[in-house]
Amino acid sequence: MNPPTAEVRIWDLPTRAFHWCLAACVVGSVASAKAGAMVWHFRFGYVIFTLLVFRILWGLFGGRWSRFTSFLYAPGTVLRYLRGDAGPGGRLDVGHNPLGAMSVFAVLGILAVQVGTGLVADDEIANLGPLNPLVSSANALLATGWHKTWGQWVILGLVGLHVAAIAFYTWRGKGLIGAMVSGDKALPADTPAATDSVATRALAAVLLALSAGLVWWVVSLGG
Repeated sequence: MNPPTAEVRIWDLPTRAFHWCLAACVVGSVASAKAGAMVWHFRFGYVIFTLLVFRILWGLFGGRWSRFTSFLYAPGTVLRYLRGDAGPGGRLDVGHNPLGAMSVFAVLGILAVQVGTGLVADDEIANLGPLNPLVSSANALLATGWHKTWGQWVILGLVGLHVAAIAFYTWRGKGLIGAMVSGDKALPADTPAATDSVATRALAAVLLALSAGLVWWVVSLGG
C-alpha cells in the first residue's frame, strides 16, 4: 500500500522569492546588455550579487530543504538515483533531487564567476566595472572576454537545460513550478516540512540586508 500523502511545505517563502527574483534579474541582465542599457545591466548585476550572497547564507540557515546539507549528494547517491534506486530511507525527490542539485550548484557557480568578472571588466569604450582599478589591464581584458562570450553562453545553456528539465518533469507529472510558487508538494505525510514562519522570514530579511550591505562595501572598494 502507498503511504498517505499530504501537502507538505518544502520551499519556504525566502527560497521561493530568491528563485523568482534571480530568474527575473538574469533575464533583465541579459536583455539590458543586448539593448546597450549598461546602467541597468550593472544594477541587475548588483542585485544578482546580493541574491547570491543571500543564497549562500540561506543555504546555511534556511528551511530544511533549502539548506545545502539537504542536497549535497555523494557520487554513489547520484548513480543510484540515475538507476532509479533511492536507497534505504531515501527522500531524493523531496527538495532538489541529485540532478537538480547539480544544476543549482552549476548555476550559482557560473553566476558568481559572471558577477566577479563583471566587477573588474573594461569594455574599452565607456563602461568599467567598479573594481576595475584593483586589477591589471591584462586581467581586466581577460575577465571582459569571458564575461561577454563564454560566460554568457554558459549561462544561456544552463538556463536552457533548466527549462528543459522543468518541462520534462512536468510531462512526468511532477509539478516543479507549482511547488516553487506555493511552496508545497504532495508527499508522504511523514515527510519533514521546512520551517516557514514569521521568525524565519524575519531572519531572511536580516540576512538579505546584510548581503546588500556586503555588496555595497565590496563595490565601494574600487573607489
